[in-house]
Amino acid sequence: MSRTVSDFIVSRLHQWGVRRMFGYPGDGINGLFGALNRADGAIEFIQARHEEMAAFMAAAYAKFSGELGVCIATSGPGAAHLVTGLYDARLDHQPVLAIVGQQARAALGGHYQQELDLASLFKDVAGDFVHQASTAAQVRHLVDRAVRIALGNRTVTALILPNDLQELPYEEPAREHGTLHSGVGYHAPKTVPQDADLDAAAEILNQGKKVALLVGAGALGATDEVLAVADRLQAGVAKALLGKAVLPDDLPWVTGSIGLLGTQPSSDLMKECDTLLMIGSGFPYAEFLPEEGQARAVQIDIKPEMLSLRYPMDVNLVGDAAETLKLLLPRLQQKDSEWRAEIEENVRDWWEVLEKRAQAEANPVNPQLVAWELSSRLPDNVVITSDSGSCANWFARDVKMRRGMMTSLSGGLASMGAAVPYAIAAKFAHPERPVIGLVGDGAMQMNNMAELITVAKYWKSWSDPRFVICVFNNEDLNQVTWEQRVMQGDPKFDASQRIPDVPYHRFAEMIGLGGIFVDDPKQVGEAWQSAISAGHPVVLEVKTDPEVPPLPPHINFKQMKSMTQALWKGDPNEVGVMKGTARQVLSSILPSKE
Repeated sequence: MSRTVSDFIVSRLHQWGVRRMFGYPGDGINGLFGALNRADGAIEFIQARHEEMAAFMAAAYAKFSGELGVCIATSGPGAAHLVTGLYDARLDHQPVLAIVGQQARAALGGHYQQELDLASLFKDVAGDFVHQASTAAQVRHLVDRAVRIALGNRTVTALILPNDLQELPYEEPAREHGTLHSGVGYHAPKTVPQDADLDAAAEILNQGKKVALLVGAGALGATDEVLAVADRLQAGVAKALLGKAVLPDDLPWVTGSIGLLGTQPSSDLMKECDTLLMIGSGFPYAEFLPEEGQARAVQIDIKPEMLSLRYPMDVNLVGDAAETLKLLLPRLQQKDSEWRAEIEENVRDWWEVLEKRAQAEANPVNPQLVAWELSSRLPDNVVITSDSGSCANWFARDVKMRRGMMTSLSGGLASMGAAVPYAIAAKFAHPERPVIGLVGDGAMQMNNMAELITVAKYWKSWSDPRFVICVFNNEDLNQVTWEQRVMQGDPKFDASQRIPDVPYHRFAEMIGLGGIFVDDPKQVGEAWQSAISAGHPVVLEVKTDPEVPPLPPHINFKQMKSMTQALWKGDPNEVGVMKGTARQVLSSILPSKE
């Protein structure tokens, strides 16, 4: 049998180092699947339950492995389903290649079944490179460019393959005018700033009396360098949520997350600093950064378009975080510890506040307690994923990272439904590591329950079977409920916010996984221990109180006024809201029962 275009594409991707792709089959991409089958496992195909989940898996695989993420789908609806997951990759600057089928070339333009203008569909999400192949000799440079641009620009690219072209015999490009002869290979360059810019940055940082660092996902590979610079400057360090694993939370001057999901010490750090060093972060909420004019500022980012975007920086350094910090460190002067001592006192007080909040009475289980009890039981080298929603609040604040752990979530897109596909991708990137996912019941009902079937299909191939999905079951789309109350001053709208009570642990048991149900706060710690130590994947379902408020670091007058208005208008859970809020606020003030 002659080698088809699809055979070549699979072989070429393998040359590029691709060993795994996520997707769902269909007749528009059958030629590629035939070639994958003939390749005898050269590239492993992971079958998701839905194409959107496959794209989330590809994005997460890129995050956790540092490699190219690849997803594949059929034409029409399959290709369209990929888009949300691809936007997750694009907004978090992850290299992902989407391969999609298309109807036969002769049918295009004829309003044919499942014919979509896929180049237009992907033009924004894969704006750096999206092309539809038209000849066999063209696919070589299309594959090479799609992969190289995705890796080099840390972005999404897309390759569209008409189904008839996939089955044609492959042809190398002829040696003639109008042809291209591309090659394989890409290694990221060593990108560092100019010496003059490093000197200017050091001058600002050396002059500062109260230096604050803000680190994001771009600093994940620079832990040692961040530690060294923070110690030299005697700075406090706040973490954007995608940078939660940059530094361990047992360091007394790490103030934790920043923003609406952030901590009081991080808020105070930004309000009181006179100098800001921002490393590898696109943290979007400018109101949580220093007031304009308060602090002199330096930013390090590999992408020039992310510089001086959230705060007007005095010096912008284009470069890799680790390499840039290595060059910056010898230029920095050792500072005293007066500023840091203040930070450490704030951090100590904050952890005490969080513990009291976690232990506060709730009906039936305080969701903060779920995250708090997890922290002390986290296995070494665990990978943690979180969904968007109120569970992300408890993950951001209450879960303490240790060195060697990894974590991520849908950051720039903040999409619901990413926690379980992220956890699955983490397991394929690191099958030897335990994985824990935190997810709300809304996201589970939206699309994550189905992906438990994917877990059931593949888990026995993982060298370490520890895989826990914790579902916060509060029968409420909780984050939006509190946003309606606090931001809009509207009462909870039951028709939009209340969701059915589903026995998630029983569903897990039905498909061959473990299931644990908890509705007693005294059982939370033991339940975590049982789930983590089980010899198979487990769904831990906890019945949590929807009226425990995800309080921001500061409650301003406008927010308090809005919540008062919501209650005045007749919130269906008025009594619960008042009790839950009071318990959280008072737990920070009153002594514990012990």
